[in-house]
Amino acid sequence: MKLIYRFIPILVLTIILASCGYHNPNVYFGPAKSIYIAEWKNRTSELSLSSKIYRTLMRWYQKSSSISVVRKKDGADLILAGEIVSIDLPSLSYGIDNTATEVKARLRVRYILKEISTNTIILEVPEETWTEAYLIGTNSTDLIDNEEEALNRIIENLSQKIYQTTVSGIPKL
Repeated sequence: MKLIYRFIPILVLTIILASCGYHNPNVYFGPAKSIYIAEWKNRTSELSLSSKIYRTLMRWYQKSSSISVVRKKDGADLILAGEIVSIDLPSLSYGIDNTATEVKARLRVRYILKEISTNTIILEVPEETWTEAYLIGTNSTDLIDNEEEALNRIIENLSQKIYQTTVSGIPKL
């Protein structure tokens, strides 16, 4: 009998969550949609940025079984296109007394998400700047690793925002 009393709070919580209409906002369960992710234009000297953004966006869109990423624009329901406008990775050079411990990576992007059949814009961001602080480190290898990690966090957060906006925007179509 005591065993039943242990599971009552879990059962009550499950019933409350089910009855209040809770759903995970990060997953789209509507009608199946396909999205074509165009290669982002890259105006920077960081050649791998475009492919990193593409791969991260792919991972986010794979979270939903109702959204599939397609390789060709033909037949896709949605198109996502973007541009990496600039990147600022400050180089440091200070004297003995003026030591820096932290710098900020800045990535400027713009992007648009459209429904192809109706030409409806779901999301349009003409300019957005993402900033992430990182530590200098004790040597150049630490600096490069920390810089790359900061860029990866920026790309992850950017991709998550785009995905979540897509998921919330699709039901309005």
